[in-house]
Amino acid sequence: MKSIFAEPTQSELTVRKINILKSPKKGGSSDMDAIPYIEELGIQIFRNIQPIQFTPNINEHIHRWAPYVQGFSASFVQSILDQYKEDYNYPVVLDPFAGCGTVLVQAKLNGHTSCGTELNPFLQFIANTKLNCWDVFPNYLLRVYNDLPRNNRSLAPSFLKSDSHFSKAVLHNLEVIKGGIESIEEKKEMQRKVKDLINLAFSSILIDCSNLKRTPCLGYCKNKRVYDTAPFVLLDKKIREIANDLRLIQSQYRNFINRESKVILANAMDFEHINKFDLIITSPPYMNGLDYVMNYKIEMGWLGFVKNHKELKRIKDEMVVCDNVSKGLIKEFCRSGLTYSNDWIEKIKAEIEGNIEKRGSYRRTDMPYIVHKYFDDLYKVMKKVVTSLNSGGRFILVVGDSLIADVYVPTDLLIAKIGLDLGLDVEKIEKARERRSGQIRSYKLRESIITLLKR
Repeated sequence: MKSIFAEPTQSELTVRKINILKSPKKGGSSDMDAIPYIEELGIQIFRNIQPIQFTPNINEHIHRWAPYVQGFSASFVQSILDQYKEDYNYPVVLDPFAGCGTVLVQAKLNGHTSCGTELNPFLQFIANTKLNCWDVFPNYLLRVYNDLPRNNRSLAPSFLKSDSHFSKAVLHNLEVIKGGIESIEEKKEMQRKVKDLINLAFSSILIDCSNLKRTPCLGYCKNKRVYDTAPFVLLDKKIREIANDLRLIQSQYRNFINRESKVILANAMDFEHINKFDLIITSPPYMNGLDYVMNYKIEMGWLGFVKNHKELKRIKDEMVVCDNVSKGLIKEFCRSGLTYSNDWIEKIKAEIEGNIEKRGSYRRTDMPYIVHKYFDDLYKVMKKVVTSLNSGGRFILVVGDSLIADVYVPTDLLIAKIGLDLGLDVEKIEKARERRSGQIRSYKLRESIITLLKR
């Protein structure tokens, strides 16, 4: 039967929409496209659906102190620790992409020593505060907070568009709070810890007080209504939430309060660990995922971790590459010559390049080299941390695959292949979640858990 709705003409369609309509990947899946790679590796992908996203953490003690869109769930980390508790009596845990510290906090709650690296100074601050302020007395936190002066207004960071991010009254109240926090003395360690907790709480309310939303990328929310008093109301609620969690920690986890747990501000691609680890649990940035710097620029600016956009770009350029990096960075990578590759990467690059040529238009013509740099970056990280993994230790990664210019990129299987190149065994790969391609919504992608074993 002919549709009563007129089909759009070619002139009414953008090039991107035309390519989506013509895509051979419509209705397809990564499970089918992965078969040749799986057969070459000689492995299987097991179905093990489970909650791996950060969302459940909003109800978890400590984890809920600061929102983190792309982290994974505390329950997932706990399942890993439980799974291997017979193999390692007192495991030392590493997360090379620490983020807001989910892995390390959960390890500490189990009494395990842990360490992480994080390149974003704001996230490193959040993780360290969540890990190392367990000994702050709740009443002391509340007393310092309640005594904050309201006559020391500190202006919003000048490089951010704060006048459009916040209403005039809300912005004024945030500046009042910021000034009050800055007046807290730091002569003693406990004063510094309380100031860190209040700064953490302050950072956690900024987006809720703004005209913005993070779902998951940062953007304006047209119909959002924020009351003038929101900064005071939300901060008060967050401080009391933290105080309640501290009471719980000091009653139920007091034996673990001083357990060594730290996050080092460093690039995992070149950081040399002096300690040895039994478990490495992490989730590297996804290739077509979030911009982990620009998505947190509000918090980074307000807490003073960056002073301008140049500093934001410098941090972004040092991170594992994603698909919105500068063209100059990719050109520099191509000129360097000293890169990791394998036959799969070269095949995928050639297919992406060929498809871009056929299309005649694509948002990034250098996408083949972005893909190459992504896996080169991960190789560098894996090479560094594998040397610090004890014999019998496990390297567990949560990753998502991609569809780029109608070319399937099996991220999990490529990481497994890199692991083999580094002398690790592929113990198992599990499909934890199904998701959709951002370009071809009918194409099914997967999120996987890769477990690599060091003999």
